[in-house]
Amino acid sequence: MSTPTLSSLTHEARRLLEHQNIELPSWAFGNSGTRFKVFTTPGTPRNAYEKLEDAAQVHKFTGAAGKVSLHIPWDEVEDYSDLRRHAENLGIEIGAINSNVFQDDDYKFGSLCNPDPKIRTKAVDTHKRCIDVMSATGSTDLKIWLADGTNYPGQDSIRERQDRLAESLRRIYDALGPDQRLILEYKFFEPATYHTDVPDWGTSLLHCLDLGEKASVVLDTGHHAPGTNIEFIVAQLLRVGRLGAFDFNSRFYADDDLIVGAADPFQLFRIMNEIVAGGALDPESGVAFVLDQCHNLEAKIPGEIRSITNVQEATAKALLIDRLALAEAQRSCDVLSANAILMDAYNTDVRPLLAELRESKGLAADPMAAFLASGHLEQIVAERVGGQQASWAA
Repeated sequence: MSTPTLSSLTHEARRLLEHQNIELPSWAFGNSGTRFKVFTTPGTPRNAYEKLEDAAQVHKFTGAAGKVSLHIPWDEVEDYSDLRRHAENLGIEIGAINSNVFQDDDYKFGSLCNPDPKIRTKAVDTHKRCIDVMSATGSTDLKIWLADGTNYPGQDSIRERQDRLAESLRRIYDALGPDQRLILEYKFFEPATYHTDVPDWGTSLLHCLDLGEKASVVLDTGHHAPGTNIEFIVAQLLRVGRLGAFDFNSRFYADDDLIVGAADPFQLFRIMNEIVAGGALDPESGVAFVLDQCHNLEAKIPGEIRSITNVQEATAKALLIDRLALAEAQRSCDVLSANAILMDAYNTDVRPLLAELRESKGLAADPMAAFLASGHLEQIVAERVGGQQASWAA
């Protein structure tokens, strides 16, 4: 395939690429590390306001990151309406509100699935507080990830824990406003070692179907067993209209939360192929695309910029696929031709096309180079002296 330009795209493909929006996680801008050590970085934000300011830099140079997810209580502030105004003044919006029921001693044996009804009520009330934050910030999504599970066979009743989970989720769901929704994340392991209460997309989907139309599944690329065909799960959830959010990251062995596309860029392309084929790239689809990753070694803002550009490249390649030719080859069971059509798109260098797209929007052709030349990193290192740096726990 010759080097594509913007004119190589259909009008619809260009529209989708121009309006692509990938939500940033506030925690990506705080300190993070391994299970053994949280590392500090000069210039790290000290509060939610500074996290938003760093996120706004990513959007300023990519034009594709106009929302920021918050994590409560890591991003707790006195006035969430004021935080919302701060975001809007920066040209961005508040995205999903992520709950935290995994860093309190009361949740040692679970939160929404805990055998103690008082602790379950505490966890439900925590989510109701998140719903209040949603109302104040204009967020529409309550994202729930649970660390609930057991370490030993016989430790607790697996079936009863599912019943407790269903009851707890119902109490949270019924507290949602008319324009708010619950999106339930799954993870097949960690921290529980014997069983996890929401280990897979099927479990999440069953609970969402039981709750109602305002409940959907969150898929995180790092939350699967090695070799899992993630694009198959994407296709299935899109079929039934229950893919609420897609969390991008990358991993080699476990939930490494690396820059998306770092380990397997071809997997990212295959996933985006299903996203495009299923119509989920359209802003009206209801699917929120979110980065869920931490930057332990690299600088935070450049790490997020690289992540955005990696997703854009995979998306552009997926939009270049000749869908009519692919459908004909598939109907004819022409295996080699069908695969070649896909591989032609994957092997295309779309960086010039994306540079042209950015320039047409008044952005720099190379977001990373433009940001590094801006001097912002040096500025925040000089200005953010003193105070408590934000991290996983704050």
